[in-house]
Amino acid sequence: MKLAIINGPNLNLLGKREPSVYGNSNFETYFEQLKINFKDVELHYYQSNVEGELVNQIQHFGFHADGIILNAGAYTHTSIAIHDAIAAIPAPVVEVHISNLYAREEFRHTSLITAKCAGLITGFGLIGYEMALQYLIKRIKG
Repeated sequence: MKLAIINGPNLNLLGKREPSVYGNSNFETYFEQLKINFKDVELHYYQSNVEGELVNQIQHFGFHADGIILNAGAYTHTSIAIHDAIAAIPAPVVEVHISNLYAREEFRHTSLITAKCAGLITGFGLIGYEMALQYLIKRIKG
């Protein structure tokens, strides 16, 4: 089973950026732990601050992986291109956000991508990625 995690803008700054909101861990260290915890899954990770690069990766993994976990960051609230990329692929996508979008600024309460995703996990910190992995594994195995 092949699953991809795609992170959007500013998530390269985890561990440095607003630790009170996003925690003190960087994603690369967390990803290495995920690979240990989910040995039976071929995990891939990609991060970019550039919208078009995220679209390219969604399209790539959408046809070459069994599922995608996507934290589109701020593009969640603005990107019709990411919405359309998710709609165009056969792989299920789970939208994940580290912070609780609905406990933050009002402009973060609207997601342009949720309607095309299999589900939304928000507000559980990095554990949300594990929750998404568990869901995808169960969904794919039937």
